Amino acid sequence: MKHRIVVLGAGYAGSYVAGTLARRLSPVDTEITVVNAEPDFVQRLRLHQLAAGQEIEAPQLADLFVGTGIRLRLARVTAVDPERQVIAVADADGGGELSYDTLLYALGSRVADHGVPGVAEHAFNVTGRPSALCLRERLDSLSRRDEGGRVLVVGDGLTGIETATEIAESRPGLSVTLVARGELGAPLSAGARRYLRQACDRLGITVLEHTSVEAVEATRVLCADGTALASDATVWTAGFAVNPIAAAGGLEVTENGRIVVDRTMRSVSHPNVYAAGDSAYAIGDNGRPLPMSCASAGYTGRQAADAIVGRLTGREIANTKLEYPGNHISLGRRDGILQMVDDEGQAKPRYVGGRKAARIKAGILKMSLWAASHPTFGLPKRKHRLAAAPDASAEKAVA
Repeated sequence: MKHRIVVLGAGYAGSYVAGTLARRLSPVDTEITVVNAEPDFVQRLRLHQLAAGQEIEAPQLADLFVGTGIRLRLARVTAVDPERQVIAVADADGGGELSYDTLLYALGSRVADHGVPGVAEHAFNVTGRPSALCLRERLDSLSRRDEGGRVLVVGDGLTGIETATEIAESRPGLSVTLVARGELGAPLSAGARRYLRQACDRLGITVLEHTSVEAVEATRVLCADGTALASDATVWTAGFAVNPIAAAGGLEVTENGRIVVDRTMRSVSHPNVYAAGDSAYAIGDNGRPLPMSCASAGYTGRQAADAIVGRLTGREIANTKLEYPGNHISLGRRDGILQMVDDEGQAKPRYVGGRKAARIKAGILKMSLWAASHPTFGLPKRKHRLAAAPDASAEKAVA
C-alpha cells in the first residue's frame, strides 16, 4: 500500500510543499492529495488590490497540479483526528473522510476579531478572496454615489496600511481613515515612519493614532474614549487568527491555536503531522516566533518538505534557515517601503522608499505567483523511494 500524504491548504505553503514532495518522492511508494476549499490559487498578498477594484490572477489549482501526480480534493476541512489519522471534509457531495500516513497542515489564517462586538456582523476584511470581493462590491456601490462614502480601516499593521493606501489611490472619490491602536508604523525605522506619514498625507488618508475600537456597528465605529466614527464601510485588519480545527483535534497548540512544532516543522504532540505557514508556531533562528507572513510560509514550507522527504527516505534532514528579513509594504501601485530588520527583529535605520520599493514588492509578488504556478518547478521527476516503514513506537519516542 502506498504511503498517503495529505496536504491541507493550497496557499503559498501548501502548494509549495505538495509540489516539492511530488518532485522528490517516487509515485511508486507515495500518494499525495491536496485538500482546498477554493478551486483557484489565492494571491493573498494582493487581496487588498482585488478589494480596491483591480484584477489579479487566480490560477486554477487543477491546472497548476496537472501532470504532477498530485490529487486535488476541493472540499472544506471540518475536523482533524490525529489519533485515527483521518480528516473530515465537506463538499458539494456531502463530504466524508480522508485517511493519511503523513499530514501537512497549512490551512493558513483568517481575520481575528479579538472579541470586539460587531466585527463579524458589520466589518469587511481582506483575508480571503470571497471577503475581498464582498468589500469590492461595497466600494463599487459607494463610488457610484454622488456624495461618495467614508471608508474606515481599523488596524495599522502591514495589511491595514496596504489596504488603506490601495483604496485611497484606486478610489480617490472615497474618504479613507486609518485607525491605529498606537503610533502609525511603530515597527518601522524613524525615517520609514516619516515616509509613511507623508504617503498617507499625499493620498488624503486621515490617520487616527492611539485609538482603540471597542465595537463595530453598521454605520459607525465606537472607540474606547467614547468617540463615534461614522463609516459606510469598515475594514477590519487588526490581526489574524488560525482555524480552531487543530486545537479541537487534540494537537498541541498555542493559546491562539497555532500548532507547536519542532525545528523540522513536526508537531511536538503527533510525529506524523507537520505544519507550515501561518498555522505553525515555529521558532526562528533568532529565538523568536516567526510572524504570520508569506516569507515565513516559504521557510517553514521548505523545512517541512525537507523533513518529510528525509524521514520517509531515511536521508539526513537539512536545517533550512528560519528568519524574517524584513517588511515589503506597498503604498498603492507606484510607491512603497522596504524595511529590513536585524537579527533581533528590530528595524534597521536605513530603508528604501518610493518607486524602487514598489518595484521590489512587485517582483516578490511575481516570483510568489510563479512559484505557486509551477509547484514542481517544471521538473515532475520523482527521485527517492521510501525506506522501510519506521516503527511507530520509535517515532513516538523520538517525539
